[in-house]
Amino acid sequence: MSSRTPVIGVLALQGDVREHLIALAEADALARPVRRPEELAEVDALVIPGGESTTMSKLALAFGMMAPLRERVAAGMPVYGSCAGMIMLADKILDGRDDQETVGGIDMTVRRNAFGRQNESFESAIAFKGIEGEGPAGEAVHGVFIRAPWVEAVGAGVEVLAELSAADGPESRIVAVRQGNLLATSFHPELTGDHRVHEYFVRMVEAAAR
Repeated sequence: MSSRTPVIGVLALQGDVREHLIALAEADALARPVRRPEELAEVDALVIPGGESTTMSKLALAFGMMAPLRERVAAGMPVYGSCAGMIMLADKILDGRDDQETVGGIDMTVRRNAFGRQNESFESAIAFKGIEGEGPAGEAVHGVFIRAPWVEAVGAGVEVLAELSAADGPESRIVAVRQGNLLATSFHPELTGDHRVHEYFVRMVEAAAR
C-alpha cells in the first residue's frame, strides 16, 4: 500500500456518509462506502461517520459488521470516528442505552449528546495538535458540533489532540483524541470544507502501511 493511494471506506449503515466520501477524495484517498464484511475486508482503513450512535450500533449488529469491525481494529486497521463515530470507538460510554454496543479500541469514556440537543448545535474554531496551515477559517480547524459527545476521561495511552472550553464555565472538554491508529473527534469536519482532519487521517493510514 505504501506505493499506492490508500483505499479508505466509510461505514455506510447510517449517518453523513456522502460528506466523508467527498472529504476523503479531496484528501487524495480512494473512498468507498462499506456496508458488509466482505467490503470491509477490501479497504485499508475506515471512517465511522456522524449519525445516531444507537441506531448505528443496532445496524452494525444486524448487518454482521460488529465482530469484523472489532477484529480489524484489534489487528491495527486505522479508523477515524466523528461524533457518533467517536462513541462507536469508545471503550466506555455514558448516557447510552443499556443494550448499546461499541466497536471500542480507544481507552476513553465518552458522554453522548454532552453538548446538548439538536437545537443547541454550534460551530467553533479549534486548535488541533498536529494540524498546521490555513483552512477556510484560518489556522484553527473549523468544527461543527451537532448533538455532540465529549470525552470525560482518557487512559494513559490516549493522546489529547483538541479541547474546547465549556460554555458554562472555565473547564475545557476533550473533543479530539488519538490512540495508535485510531482517531476520533466530537465534531464534524466533513461539513465545513476544511479537509485537514481528513488529510491528517490519510497520513496516519499511509504511516501505518510503512
